Amino acid sequence: MYDGKTHTLFAKYAIPQMIGLLFNSIYLIVDGIFIGNRLGRDGMAAAAVSVPFIEVLIALSMAVASGAGIIISGQLGQKENEKAIQTFNTAILCSASIGMAVIILGNIFLHPLAEILGSTPQIHHKAISYLWYIVTFSPFLLFSFLLGGLARNDGCPKLAMFALSFGSVSNMVLDYLFMYPLNMGIAGAALATAIGPIFSVAILLPHFLMKRGNLYFARLKIQLHNIRRIFILGFPSFIMEFTIGIVTFVYNYAIVKHGYGEIGLAAYLVIGYLMLIILTIFLGMAEGLQPVFSYFTGTGEENRNRDMRRFATKVFLSVGIFCYLLILLFSRYFFSIFNPGDAELIVFMTSKSIPYFSGFFLAGYNILMISYWQSTQNTKKALSISLSRSLVFPPILIFILPAICGGEMIWLCHSLGEGLTTTIVLILLFGNRGRKR
Repeated sequence: MYDGKTHTLFAKYAIPQMIGLLFNSIYLIVDGIFIGNRLGRDGMAAAAVSVPFIEVLIALSMAVASGAGIIISGQLGQKENEKAIQTFNTAILCSASIGMAVIILGNIFLHPLAEILGSTPQIHHKAISYLWYIVTFSPFLLFSFLLGGLARNDGCPKLAMFALSFGSVSNMVLDYLFMYPLNMGIAGAALATAIGPIFSVAILLPHFLMKRGNLYFARLKIQLHNIRRIFILGFPSFIMEFTIGIVTFVYNYAIVKHGYGEIGLAAYLVIGYLMLIILTIFLGMAEGLQPVFSYFTGTGEENRNRDMRRFATKVFLSVGIFCYLLILLFSRYFFSIFNPGDAELIVFMTSKSIPYFSGFFLAGYNILMISYWQSTQNTKKALSISLSRSLVFPPILIFILPAICGGEMIWLCHSLGEGLTTTIVLILLFGNRGRKR
């Protein structure tokens, strides 16, 4: 399952997961395109309110999937198949519990939740309409990512890719159906987003129900220490994915505070879509490599782990630089898709995207190192990097730099945060080598 040269394993595991996650992110972007063209600036701003919440849901699912996946890959590497099955079923129980809690609490506190996420009086009704569907259908979103991740750990990365991709394509079709022929407005866009993961789950379930791999549904012996271990090992993944939601939330707050208003929220929604594409490429490749890193850790093949990390570093940095060149040359055309009639908004988005993405080539390297350290069970290192690029540097920079240098500085803060995080990565990586010597 993990035989072959470094570049072959990279292509087998990293690329399918990246493609699957990329398609999964595209359905959020398609929502933005339909909303922008159909409902205009206010509709885009209302949808922007739900983006941090969606990212939190994905982060919770990835925490369970990654934590369980790390344990499962190690157990399969050591030929402990029965333990791997128990870990799989424990992860299913964790996600089901989270899904039920989100439905109950989310519907009870729907209005306060929308206000916390950045809803303004002008767009509150639309924001609530969109958010309700996301909350109510949240278990399917959780399970689409969980089952996809576990299928990948079970040696079926292409199945995970197909399931996520099919769910995304179905969402695009439903977007058109609900918003144009059925004229359901922003509720139609939200419903399409909510239904997409149902198709993904339907495709993935037979693999586990029909026992086509090492993992399948079985009677579970609940052990609290297994649940605790899943969340401890998965916490860096939660923070890594949670970064997108946290940064979006902080930016929404800063945009309103510094007077950019609805045009700023609408612009950041689309800039956020572009950010989502780039980060999804990195996250997909990093998550795809998790079973490889974990398996080699379980079998004690440290040299193969190190070779994979070095090869992946070159790929991640190259992809990051290439993405920024595309932004410099073609971002205006991307932004024009969402609201072609609003020239002011297009110019605003284009000018702000250049500083915003200037350091994103380093984001890929940071994400790779989080995945590497997490998969090799260096959880403290992985967690320190995850926290640095989400809860530490971006919020501090966003609150301090604009106050000193003016509101325009908020558009540079995310990239500066990635640069500072890379400094921490290099200290942890090469500092340890110095001590070993």
